[in-house]
Amino acid sequence: MSLPWRLLADDGAGAGEGLALDEALMAGYARGAPPRPPTLRLYTYADHAALVGRYQHLDAEVDREACRSLGVQVNRRPTGGGAIIMGRAQLGVAVVTRAPAAERPRELLERFSGGIIAGLARLGLTVGFRGKNDLEVDGRKIAGLGLYLDGSGALLFHASVLADLDIRRMLAVLKVPAAKLGDKAVGLVAERVTTVTRETRHDVDGPGLRRVITDGFAEAVGIELTPDVPDEIERRHARHLAASKYGTDGWLAQRSPQPDATATAVLKTPAGLVRLYLSMQGDTIKSVLFTGDLNDLPAPLVRLEAALTWKRLEESTLAPLVEAALEGGPGADGIEPDVLVAALLEAGSRATGRDLAAPNRLGSCYFPEVATPR
Repeated sequence: MSLPWRLLADDGAGAGEGLALDEALMAGYARGAPPRPPTLRLYTYADHAALVGRYQHLDAEVDREACRSLGVQVNRRPTGGGAIIMGRAQLGVAVVTRAPAAERPRELLERFSGGIIAGLARLGLTVGFRGKNDLEVDGRKIAGLGLYLDGSGALLFHASVLADLDIRRMLAVLKVPAAKLGDKAVGLVAERVTTVTRETRHDVDGPGLRRVITDGFAEAVGIELTPDVPDEIERRHARHLAASKYGTDGWLAQRSPQPDATATAVLKTPAGLVRLYLSMQGDTIKSVLFTGDLNDLPAPLVRLEAALTWKRLEESTLAPLVEAALEGGPGADGIEPDVLVAALLEAGSRATGRDLAAPNRLGSCYFPEVATPR
């Protein structure tokens, strides 16, 4: 039987501090770190925080002057997706673990979201998927999802569950299309979004959902959960990230005019399954991350991660780099060069076809923009 997961619970996190702790927890799941059970964190933000997605332009999504006047903190998530407002009325859900090789990102989203779906079912709600990264009830969004993998092989699943929502406040601080429609705006958002309070007809806040979501994870994922607190190393790392990253203008102001094209593929090796995550800008490899259910990643793959950075995704370029990393043959780890090249090309084909490894969407997650078909 697997070890119990860690269960962390806290309320009233600052915008930067809440995100920093999620990222700090990932350090314990880096490649080469001792094996440990995953962590489930269920938490709320202090009223209120406006959080934009990883690829969004802050000033295009958030009215910073309105945020200042209303006391709303602003920050940027490491995960993709749209702008959200968080506070005591919304429950933040974070799962932190080592990225497994045997599951695609969509499968991971479905597995971890199963805990939310099962938890809300205990309140009589029938919840299903909508699009790439939403959960819905009767066609209305009730939760948003995100996934992030760092360079060390750690994974962060993010979700925001709407126990309740102050739509007027949201419209005041987020630059969503509905905000331009005056008195009709609240109704238009309400047509697209729902909350646990609305569906159950009982006032519910984020902390009030913690018990059912905990039980939902235990049921859906088949785990035991042991209450815990961040250790001193995690707390110290979180304080450092809050100051050096999430508290800086450089992090808040950054933008990516075009999200990286990302996709994955599986590579079978004698040591076990390895999944590669490929990120591209145009036809150029921006980064490659190899991860898997292995205690130690084969050294040739670690070398290859660096060698492939900013190289063109084409067989004539990849083949000699792979051959060099594997020293001209299968090598001690039994990895065949042509199999590895094929896996890279497969992931590249998916990436250029926009089969995204990390969910991404334009606009607010409460009132998403719909891209015009080409």
